[in-house]
Amino acid sequence: MSEAERAQNLRPSRPDLETIRAAHLRIAPHIHRTPVLTSASLDAMAGARLYFKCENLQKTGSFKIRGATNAIFSLNEGEASQGVVTHSSGNHAAAVALAARWRGIRAWIVMPTNAPAAKRRAVEAYGGQITFCEPNLRARELTATEIIRQTGAVLVHPFDDDRIIAGQATAAVEFLEEVPDLDFLLAPVSGGGLLSGTAIAAKKRRPTIRVIGCEPKNADDAFRSFAAGRVLPLDHPNTIADGLRASLCEKTFAILREHVEQIVLVTEEEIVAAMRYVWERMKLVIEPSSAVAVAPVLTGKLGVAGKKVGILLSGGNVDLAALPFG
Repeated sequence: MSEAERAQNLRPSRPDLETIRAAHLRIAPHIHRTPVLTSASLDAMAGARLYFKCENLQKTGSFKIRGATNAIFSLNEGEASQGVVTHSSGNHAAAVALAARWRGIRAWIVMPTNAPAAKRRAVEAYGGQITFCEPNLRARELTATEIIRQTGAVLVHPFDDDRIIAGQATAAVEFLEEVPDLDFLLAPVSGGGLLSGTAIAAKKRRPTIRVIGCEPKNADDAFRSFAAGRVLPLDHPNTIADGLRASLCEKTFAILREHVEQIVLVTEEEIVAAMRYVWERMKLVIEPSSAVAVAPVLTGKLGVAGKKVGILLSGGNVDLAALPFG
């Protein structure tokens, strides 16, 4: 058995608290421990005590650097020497490019042609080699597979990877270390890596916490999958929350069904309104995907009156020349 095969066999079928803690130690020298902030005015709007974990202030501007760093620094020397490849519309792409640069290896990044310009520029600035493809999952996967065939690079999947999930979970670990008595923890859901890791870490540390997934109504595969009891991917989601256009995989769906209480949907108008409130009241630059986790408490879609609510602000990468505010 090769070293790579032995390493694969040692990886758990699902991240647990031990592997999440190991991930935290592995990535700690590279990432920021982001602050938890509050807002009296948003508390008043929600009728609850809100706590915001500010991953918009993270390196590369999103939580994605956590998973990417854990995955890339988990590779053995033989794997790393081949470089890495991923497919992403932006935040994961930038994170993989930067983590690969830290590791001193090449990164091939497959991006859809409709990826935001600001996120393309970030990938290029971090040294990622971009290949564009049509904006659908099949095209992304086929393009990445061809790059792997040509280069031997290792795939760092945006969410269908235990190392990615464990890395994303470290944000929730930090959150609950700082505010251990949260009643609710809200996070956006797309492919499910962040929400899966969040749910595992939160439930292990505080079994009574209610973990809520937040999703655009225009990209509601998680909501529909929960209702159907099986993964129902979307082909052409159309939402301003460009970071939430992926669909769940079997791995993340299984974790969410076990640990997440519900998926809440929000409209495009509610996303923009929540984003604006955070910009105005907290003076924080967040992207629409982050606002998806804020909107449910500001619109009264959850029964959180008088409760302590944690909200993961997943990222802050926006095109300042194309803001959605009227």
